[in-house]
Amino acid sequence: MSSTTSVSLVIGVLLLAYLLYRQLIVRRLRETYRVVVIFAIIGVLELSRYLSASGTHIGGKVAVALVGSAVLAAVMGVLRALTVRIWRGDASQLFRQGTWLTAVLWLVAVAAHLGLDALVAGGSGGTGGNIGDASIALYLAVSLGVQQVVLLRRAERLEAAGRLADSPREPVG
Repeated sequence: MSSTTSVSLVIGVLLLAYLLYRQLIVRRLRETYRVVVIFAIIGVLELSRYLSASGTHIGGKVAVALVGSAVLAAVMGVLRALTVRIWRGDASQLFRQGTWLTAVLWLVAVAAHLGLDALVAGGSGGTGGNIGDASIALYLAVSLGVQQVVLLRRAERLEAAGRLADSPREPVG
């Protein structure tokens, strides 16, 4: 593993730890994508740094790994959004809190991303190098962005149907 991919992997682990923390605490549900944009910028920078340092070009296995990873990120984002509790609190504000299943699905998502990299691009030994390590922040950005969109639409549907909970202890809607 090169120092470039080691740094990318460490950054990815730190971003994942931050995400897990934010997913499991009670927070207001707002239509904001600031964290997604920050993760995406970090992801693009990490990926381009890896590509230039390793001499890897986006084509063939690398392209398949990146597109497959984006699809996987979107699917995992949808699944996780279904595990998050949503309720209306005081002052009519929406709140959200992930469950233990949300956290497990984040870990499964990252493992699936790295597994896809090993399968398609060859992991550390293949022609794609460590594209999974280098693209982890971008993967997290896509997955979090899709999760946020689904959460917001789910809250709208629950509210329209009159099924929005009044407390976090009611079952996930």
